[in-house]
Amino acid sequence: MVILGAGPAGLVLGNLLLRAGIDCAVLERAGREDVQNRARAGFLAANTVRILARNGLDGGLRRRGQEHGVCEFRTEEGRFRLDYGRLGDREPHTVYPQHELVTDLLARFLDAGGRIRFDTEAVAVSDADGPTPAVTVREADGRPGRWRARYVAACDGRHGAGRRSLPPGSVRRYHRDHGVSWLGLLAEAPPSLDAVGYALHPRGFAGHMARSAEITRYYLQCERGTPAGAWSEDAIWDELDLRMRSTEYGPLRRGRVVQRAVVDLRSDVLEPLRHGALFLVGDAAGLISPSAAKGANLAVLEAEILAHALTTALTQGDPGPLAGYSDRCLSHIWRAQEFSHWMIRLLHDDPGSPNPSGPSGASGASGASGPSDSEGAPPFQERLRRARIASLRGSRAQQDWFAVNYVGI
Repeated sequence: MVILGAGPAGLVLGNLLLRAGIDCAVLERAGREDVQNRARAGFLAANTVRILARNGLDGGLRRRGQEHGVCEFRTEEGRFRLDYGRLGDREPHTVYPQHELVTDLLARFLDAGGRIRFDTEAVAVSDADGPTPAVTVREADGRPGRWRARYVAACDGRHGAGRRSLPPGSVRRYHRDHGVSWLGLLAEAPPSLDAVGYALHPRGFAGHMARSAEITRYYLQCERGTPAGAWSEDAIWDELDLRMRSTEYGPLRRGRVVQRAVVDLRSDVLEPLRHGALFLVGDAAGLISPSAAKGANLAVLEAEILAHALTTALTQGDPGPLAGYSDRCLSHIWRAQEFSHWMIRLLHDDPGSPNPSGPSGASGASGASGPSDSEGAPPFQERLRRARIASLRGSRAQQDWFAVNYVGI
């Protein structure tokens, strides 16, 4: 078995296959230090924690993970909190930075005798319809190489060799650009809230997500095409203070911004997730916006489903679970996509309206463009968004629905 990519999907899959006695090798285009320091998501769903626990992969998580079950919404009508860990299925998230999880999974894989080749870029997958597909690679020294295996798992993202190698017409792609961009920030600053913070402001969305006692993730909605370095640190913090309404609810704890990147909110799903002996897992199977923290959780779930299916096929001679891999994963992917889309519509104005202001105070604030018809009524999407917020604030049934879908995958 050849696994492309040493992220959560690839390393969970590799660990589970080794545990079942199935030989596998992981090919990773980055170096080990880069893999262990890639800052990504940090909110693990309850089901993800269960998967890691039942497979003995939760050592670091049990020691350093923090349960989290509250989110706070800040709007022009005030603020309210949802203790979602006590609503719906009564399941919280566990905050555990992804790079720490990857470090744990990598150490476990190597300790179990797993083979991993860093600085080895998969270029193409060929012969996926045959008995032994081939993976062409570029080795660390630049020389070409080739690996062969009974199966190949593409856990190498939406731009990886797995997706690129699919024959034309073999899959159907479902794609949506939500018309929203976020400036994602990682700050060396303690969390300013004991909750996930969602701020809805006429100038655009702002978000606060704790990562550790010293690191906090922030998001600022920005105009499409904005360079990540366009704003100074002072301008970033001033804008976060404004949108998070710090004068009303308390100042933010400031610190050095150590990472920044602009994320265009897009969704992308392929069907089916299998072509012969090539399987798509994680972001290679479906890209989801970060609005509901589903990406890493889907990746771990899909890796477990594939590991079980491969083990059943290779040790029991039963190909049934492999045949059902795509449909089973897609049911989870589309559920997550639906809720992610709902969250995008909750947190942002109609993407067709003017772009949000930057920290310079330029005009064109989202939701402040004025009436959309002759009677002077506010934009239709804004009124719908306010109705959703009001329902979430006041309806226990809506709160339970939110909690189940916010944590569930």
